[in-house]
Parts: sequence; C-alpha cells; structure tokens
Amino acid sequence: MSELVVDKLSEKAQQIIHRYTELIKSDPVAQLDLNNGQQIGEFFHQSLWQLPTRQDYLALLEESEYAAWVIYNRYYLNHYTISVHALKEGYNTLAKFDDFVEGLGIQLNTSGGKIKVSEDGLLLQSSTMAEMQEASFAGSETLSIAGSYVEFAERLVLPEFKHLLPHQITSKHRRDGFETNNADKIFESTYIKTN
Repeated sequence: MSELVVDKLSEKAQQIIHRYTELIKSDPVAQLDLNNGQQIGEFFHQSLWQLPTRQDYLALLEESEYAAWVIYNRYYLNHYTISVHALKEGYNTLAKFDDFVEGLGIQLNTSGGKIKVSEDGLLLQSSTMAEMQEASFAGSETLSIAGSYVEFAERLVLPEFKHLLPHQITSKHRRDGFETNNADKIFESTYIKTN
C-alpha cells in the first residue's frame, strides 16, 4: 500500500484535495468485505469524489505527480506486483523476466537502474513505465496523463535457508518487506516526461 500524506503538501495542494474529499467522513475501505473479489473490483471503479478539473489536476501535478494521479484515479490501483520467483523456470529471475518483458516491446523504468536492489541484496525490483492515457476532466476538458504500471519483484532466499532444496522453499524462507529507496524509483513509473 502507498500513502499520500496530504498534510506535508503545500496549503494550496491541501485545499484542492480537501475540496474533493471533504464529503468522505470515514474510510470507505472499512465497509468492504476484503474476501469478496467482486465487491473490491466494483469499489475500484466507484467515484468517491467528483471528477477533478484539469486546472486542479495540473496544480497538483506541479507539486506531486502522485497527488495528481490520486485525485484523478481515486482508489484505483496505481500498480500491482508480480513475484517473479514464483514463476516457472526461465522466467523466475528478474533479469530473465525483464528480458522477456522488453522482448514484448514493453518499456521498463530505468530510473535508478533497470533492476533496483535492496541494501541487503535480497530484494530485486523492476517495473514497466505507465502508458499515457487520454483522460476526461470536469467541463469536458482532456489531457494525456499516466496510467497504471506493473512492478516485478524477486525475493531471494534468506542466507539461513540457502541449504534448502528448491521444492522446500516457501515465502517464509524469502526476503520480506519493501525498500523505501527502491519504492521511490519504482513510483517514477508514472512520472510524466517533460523533456
């Protein structure tokens, strides 16, 4: 999960965000049955607040690309992660999987290197670049904005479990958690190119 900390944004950005979200008095996710896939899917396509104006989107974009993404897309998935170590042989390392993805003509995020490596070397991450989508804003205005993207992660076996045979390894034997430094570079997958 990611979080936009609204209180750390400028007063102008906070005012824009609060104008759209002021009618939400409780966390709408708390009303969901998280075991009901259909209900969750429907939730992602609900309008929790009115469609933003192009002007408000662009004002947020100046300060935070993520804030702009969220005000337009609401709770929709920014990205999801594929655990490549769980894939079949030939696709189960990040290097091989990235080669496969690029072979399909899909652009990968190269900010911080194509493969981002945790300090302990046990978590490898990469991601696609979000495609630009033509978005409709309030007042029938349009703008090309970044869509969602896909992250790929390879969680290596922890040193104390290196002796295990491949069929004995489960998720509890692998590196867990995320890396802030990697996540910052992964989030650049939705950054709009200005050059």
